[in-house]
Amino acid sequence: MSSTDPDVLLGPADIRALAARLGVRPTKQRGQNFVIDANTVRRIVRTAGVRPEDVVVEVGPGLGSLTLALLEAADRVTAVEIDDVLAAALPATVEARLPHRADHFALVHHDALRVTELPGPAPTALVANLPYNVAVPVLLHMLGRFPTIERTLVMVQAEVADRLAAPPGSKVYGVPSVKAAWYAHVKRAGAIGRNVFWPAPNVDSGLVSLIRRDEPLRTTATREEVFAVVDAAFAQRRKTLRAALAGWAGSAGAAEEALKAAGVSPQARGESLTVEDFAAIAEHGPAAS
Repeated sequence: MSSTDPDVLLGPADIRALAARLGVRPTKQRGQNFVIDANTVRRIVRTAGVRPEDVVVEVGPGLGSLTLALLEAADRVTAVEIDDVLAAALPATVEARLPHRADHFALVHHDALRVTELPGPAPTALVANLPYNVAVPVLLHMLGRFPTIERTLVMVQAEVADRLAAPPGSKVYGVPSVKAAWYAHVKRAGAIGRNVFWPAPNVDSGLVSLIRRDEPLRTTATREEVFAVVDAAFAQRRKTLRAALAGWAGSAGAAEEALKAAGVSPQARGESLTVEDFAAIAEHGPAAS
């Protein structure tokens, strides 16, 4: 596979011309900010460590900036796009820019939160500039639905990137941090400036790398049971776990029993616990009794 030809990728003028031809204006409702800088998409592909044998799924491809760079680097790319106009236009963009790779591209015109299957071989990587308004739900849905995704690199709002990668004890550690850690080892992988987007967002962006755990977390509790504990623990952050988990357990006394059985202090707060701690609590919760 050849290295990315600069003429293949979409620059600012290409993006604006394509959008004008399609009558597309990026909408806040769908969190659309199109990447207009070729160097940025090259950097994303490079940081993601995309391999020639990879089957990459991309969510929210928009006009195709990142799609084209991914197609040059991976074996196959499947793009999931909800927007009617963008979904209709993307295959033609791929055909025009990368005709020799067009048969390695597939489009799924659907809401990523409702996707339950993808065409072709199982995906091995997820690389995407996620729509900022649904970034965390989409990320967690894709990781949960497609266990063959080994490596993920997503561009999200900087604040969300910080939350996803936050360790226990951090001020921004919360539900996204724990749920992402259930699936993967998570870390910040860089910052992205505002001027590489059209329109330029009012927030900074960040890259987040997620490498799936070699083995699932060892617990007898299900993912749903663990996530229920996580949601309850962070619903009222200022409360101790004994109080925060009272509704989940049935009473404050039952919550205290589950916490003690899991080796967790009833006076602790959710932001101090690891995903393993939450799993241990779930094992001793109402579903286990």
